[in-house]
Amino acid sequence: MERAWAWKEQYGGRIIEQLKKLGCSCDWDRLAFTMDERCSSAVREAFCRLYEKGLIYRGSRIINWCPDCRTALSDEEVVYSEDKGNFWYFRYPVKDSEEFITIATTRPETMLGDTAVAVNPSDGRYASLVGKTLILPIVGREIPVVADEYVDIGFGTGAVKITPAHDPNDFEVGLRHNLPMIRILNDDGTIGEQGGKFAGQDRYEARKNIVAEMKALGLLEKIEPHAHNVGHCHRCNATIEPLVSKQWFVKMAPLAKPAIDAVVKNKTKFTPDRFAKIYFNWLENIRDWCISRQLWWGHRIPVWYCECGETVCSRETPSVCPKCGGTHLTQDEDCLDTWFSSALWPFSTLGWPEETADFKYFYPTDVLVTGYDIIPFWVMRMMFSGIEYTGKVPFRDVLIHGLVRDEQGRKMSKSLGNGIDPLEIIDKYGADSLRLSLLTGVAPGNDTRFTDAKVEAARNFINKVWNASRFVLMNAKGPIPKIEDIKLQPADRWIISRLQSTIREVTVSMQKYDLGIAAVKLTDFMWDDFCDWYIELSKPALYGEDKERKRAALGVLLFVLDSALRLLHPFIPFVTEEIYSYLPGKRGSIITADFPRYNTRLSYKKEAKAFEGVIDLIKTVRAMKVAVNCPPAKKVRLFLVTDQKRLVCVNKSSVLRLAGASEIEFVASGAEAGEKTVSQVSEIAHIFVPLGELVNLEEERARLEKELERVEGEIARAGGKLANNNFIAKAPKKVVDDERAKLEKYIDMKQKIEKQLKEL
Repeated sequence: MERAWAWKEQYGGRIIEQLKKLGCSCDWDRLAFTMDERCSSAVREAFCRLYEKGLIYRGSRIINWCPDCRTALSDEEVVYSEDKGNFWYFRYPVKDSEEFITIATTRPETMLGDTAVAVNPSDGRYASLVGKTLILPIVGREIPVVADEYVDIGFGTGAVKITPAHDPNDFEVGLRHNLPMIRILNDDGTIGEQGGKFAGQDRYEARKNIVAEMKALGLLEKIEPHAHNVGHCHRCNATIEPLVSKQWFVKMAPLAKPAIDAVVKNKTKFTPDRFAKIYFNWLENIRDWCISRQLWWGHRIPVWYCECGETVCSRETPSVCPKCGGTHLTQDEDCLDTWFSSALWPFSTLGWPEETADFKYFYPTDVLVTGYDIIPFWVMRMMFSGIEYTGKVPFRDVLIHGLVRDEQGRKMSKSLGNGIDPLEIIDKYGADSLRLSLLTGVAPGNDTRFTDAKVEAARNFINKVWNASRFVLMNAKGPIPKIEDIKLQPADRWIISRLQSTIREVTVSMQKYDLGIAAVKLTDFMWDDFCDWYIELSKPALYGEDKERKRAALGVLLFVLDSALRLLHPFIPFVTEEIYSYLPGKRGSIITADFPRYNTRLSYKKEAKAFEGVIDLIKTVRAMKVAVNCPPAKKVRLFLVTDQKRLVCVNKSSVLRLAGASEIEFVASGAEAGEKTVSQVSEIAHIFVPLGELVNLEEERARLEKELERVEGEIARAGGKLANNNFIAKAPKKVVDDERAKLEKYIDMKQKIEKQLKEL
């Protein structure tokens, strides 16, 4: 026990430090552990309440048993995978007859515990045999043929061996027909005394020996390969054995119904709502929950047994037997399933069963955030436990996220060796980069693939935010006016409007728990609108001689940066906290600052829409330059046909500087701009640029002719390959398809180059 607690202190602390390094802003003073006395007391209280209501009982039922861990498991702890196996067809002779019934089994060793063979009452093939007796081969035991609706007429032979002690369905058939239950397996997976000559053999060794003996007896009809779902232990991956065992169980039907109703009536909502189906599926089909575990560390079952036969369930360790007054009391050796204590987590951590101030204030909680793989393990158990013990749902919203998979889409696991240590990624890229990479663009509930490229992209964005902030702070000297005292320019109203739109969109997305969309909206605003556009638009004022205009530009920059940092803080807490501490006039931490709210008064929708036209004009001119390989810095004259002359004039300096223009002339038509021009249409103007100012016509013609020659060579090469019948016949389909795609691409390129040459 000392070693176990030492292990917990070492590795439990490591997990906490990882969470802190990831930026999980929990109240660490309230740190709790399921084995703490406070939680342990809640577990005993919960057990005793259910026991006293008759909802916890001890009995012999079919459970999932792991022969390696040597403990019972709940249904949710069994992991199913498709394993390759066989169907063995055995003949069971009819007593005092030459007849026999053929059954098919995937577990021959369990025949040692057969107590009947079942057929469907509607199956005419076996109608004459119902009620007759069979002789169980090897064992020699007489077993009946029973009729039961459970049997599927069309599956296998239509006759099913019934082993009530080793199959959950057979167990129910056994109860209906009052069949004996013969357990033939020991806890370690070997055959027990009931197995006769096979006693002591491992289950798989016994399987081989039984098949061999059935063959020797002439009772093995055939063997067919058969792939089927096999349960495995979630801890050690050993094959699970269903078997009858005396364990502690919780009656689930009375607990499941209120938990189902709570979600049906929207007292608790799943996001995305499709995951409610998993929740309903488990609760609607749930069997009684086996809560006892044969483990040596955990919450001991609070039940004691007296020599007189009395069973005592108590919140405190009893000193005497209430029936006989004796002191020879022995506590049950089993521990509770770890999920029994975890199911109480939303309220046991708040002091329940006491009506503490924390419990009154924090319960029910607002939102549970968890992965979809843990819905049956934990979510549904917290739900029915919360309702049962407190009368209230434990949380109003359940936000389900996907799994982080590797680059190939595989689940991370020790066996594949594809796990990622978050601390290594943090050391390399920073915690904020890791956080943002896992959120950006990910839809609620969907898995995401981890790649270094995503983390690098997030880091590049954060560097952009850092450098933009440094630029603003570097210029922030002297008194800075408040936003309401500034005479705003068109670009100022545009960025403030974009900020307000972003606040609204991010807030709505976060209220819907659509964090991936919120992250995209934020990065788009910060990178494109603020860094790439507004900072550039503000530079003339910052570097100009007009001090009043400079202070006004700084006021807008700081106003937008302050709001943007608070919007970004939930996503990238460390960098935003650091930058925020340098903002002029700021006191305290960003985490306690108000989250930005949409302000209708600052929406400036009409002005912003107009300025978007100016930005589109600049973008269009830039694109015209790129199309003909004109250097961005080269100044060109712009001839504009537009009905937005005033708008362009008001923003003329921004257009000239950011579009790389030497002058702007307003014309009635393209003819006034001259014969040789390149034209494009933007939102607010038809733009004409003299071709000679964009390119050296002779140099551009020579470049295009050289490119045309290269492309025609590629067309000849690809066309020759595709005309070669040997290549088509022998080359892999993908290679042939790639060549066809290349040919189409080069033909398209040729047409574009010829068009450009014609225009020249």
